[in-house]
Formats: sequence, structure tokens, C-alpha cells
Amino acid sequence: MKTKIFLLTLVALIAAACTAPATPKSAASPTRPAVSVAGETLQNPSSVPAVQTGDSILTVTNPTSGASLYVEAHYPENWGGQNQLPALVLVPGGSGDSGGFLKPGPAGSTVSIINQAGYVAVVFDPDGRGKSGGTENYNGFIHQDGLAEVIRAISALPGIDPAKIGMVSNSYGITMASGALARYPDLLIQFLIDWEGPANRDDTGGCDGGGLGHLTDVATCDDESFWAEREASTFISQVRVPYQRIQSEKDHVQPDYEHTILMINNAVHGGVSWVRLNNEAPNQTYDANSLPRMLPDSMDKQKDQMIVQYAQELFAQ
Repeated sequence: MKTKIFLLTLVALIAAACTAPATPKSAASPTRPAVSVAGETLQNPSSVPAVQTGDSILTVTNPTSGASLYVEAHYPENWGGQNQLPALVLVPGGSGDSGGFLKPGPAGSTVSIINQAGYVAVVFDPDGRGKSGGTENYNGFIHQDGLAEVIRAISALPGIDPAKIGMVSNSYGITMASGALARYPDLLIQFLIDWEGPANRDDTGGCDGGGLGHLTDVATCDDESFWAEREASTFISQVRVPYQRIQSEKDHVQPDYEHTILMINNAVHGGVSWVRLNNEAPNQTYDANSLPRMLPDSMDKQKDQMIVQYAQELFAQ
């Protein structure tokens, strides 16, 4: 994407918490960050002037760790710099960073496919990854606090409609995404799209005896303090935005659909306003013995296009 890159530095201001979070968190909720554009600090997003078309490179301070987080906001090439666009915040899977969303595929990178739909694509490096400072937190409270601050920052950017921001999580990114939404219900996020995210320590810590999970060497299965920060199946019941789950017949890691059932059922039972598995009727719960057919494995090659399709539907709700 041949676009002019300009630098915006975001300075986060921490204020005393006004509303108790859905679950305990490691720091008080910070205030909406100021935005520095051409040397002028602006507190009100509506007063941010229009800027030239291009991509924004941001530095966002995680209020909990103090780490500088690297963020990129990619605008469609034909954006004229005047109107506000919907945006999708992309949360990496595993221990990944923003680079995975920029890798070219047969139809282009994830970012380019989202841009082609007319949306801003926001990618970032969590603490300890990529170009960000700090140390790895394995999607716990520190990572969730950083993601929440990234969302606050980009909601104030020129060209982004703060009323139309969605979040998309890849695999283990669901833990960071659902944790941030559950603990910060005031975030300007309209919906959550989850691609095959693991549910809990059974999936990510190998605690069901399957030996799967990239955190098997990080924490023991009985480390309740560690897992209290890192089980999406708990957080998802406290999320208060529509939740769309994408699941193929063959999961990219897990050998069955237990994690899928747990995520959907916990969301429905927890009172999430709108919950859907693939293209099934919304707000259904499922039993392992009577599951609908999941998406064909071939759909994984069109995952990004499917995300755009679901985003279009959810933005219209």
C-alpha cells in the first residue's frame, strides 16, 4: 500500500476509576487519551482536524506497565481524508504481533482485504512483542489493559468513526480481546468476531491431558492466579457486545469442538445480547451430541473475506 505515513503520538492520562469493572483489574480505568497532531494537543476527538490520506503510526502508553505500544492504523487507499470510516481492531493469535496481519496471501494481506471493504484496519504489538516495549504477559491483565488503551487511542483518530469500531481476534487473541471487553465495558467497541479461539486452560495449558497448548511450559494447571487472568470462557459471559464465532470443521489446533461449545454456551447463558456460531440462528446453545456442521475447511482460505462479511452485517445492526 503506497500511502504517506505520518506519526501521531498518543499520550495516555490516568484518572481515578469512576465505575467498577466487571472483574478485578490491575489498574484503574484511564481517561480517554489526548491526541497530538502537528504539535497541538486535542482532548475532544470531534475536534481532531481532517488529515491527509495515509496510514498512522501511533505510540500508545500502556497505563499499567508503562510500556510504549506500537500501533498502526491502515486506511483505504481511496480515503480522501474528510469522512469518518468504520474500523476493525485486529488482535493477534498465540504470541504473535501485528506482522501476521500484514503478510500477503493469495487475495492480499488481512489488512488490505479489510481496507478494500472501506474499513480502517488497526494492528498493534502487545507488551513484549514486535516493536513494543515491556515484557510478555501471555494475554493477561497487562495485555488486556494495553489493548483497552489502544482502543481508546484509535477511537480519537481522524478518519475513524468512534461509533463504528469492531474487534476481531485470531485464535488465542480471544483471551486478550474478551478480557479487555469484560473488564472495560465502556470501550467503544460495537462487536467481537472470534476466529477459533481457545476457551480455557484445557486448550492453552494442555490441562485436559491432550498435551496441546502453547502455555504448557509457562504455568501449571493449578496456578489459579495465572489462569484467572487468561480464560476466555469466563470473560465471554461478561462481554456486553454482539459475539460472532467462526469455526471450521477442522480447528487449526484443537481436536474437537468442546472449546467452541463452551464459548457459545457461556456467552448465551451470561446474557450477551447477540451470539452466533458461523451462520446458524443466533442465541442458540449447543450439545456435543447434536452439533450443526461447521464451516468447510476450505473456508479458512477465505477467512479474511468472511470476517469482512460478518463485520458488514454487525455494523448494520
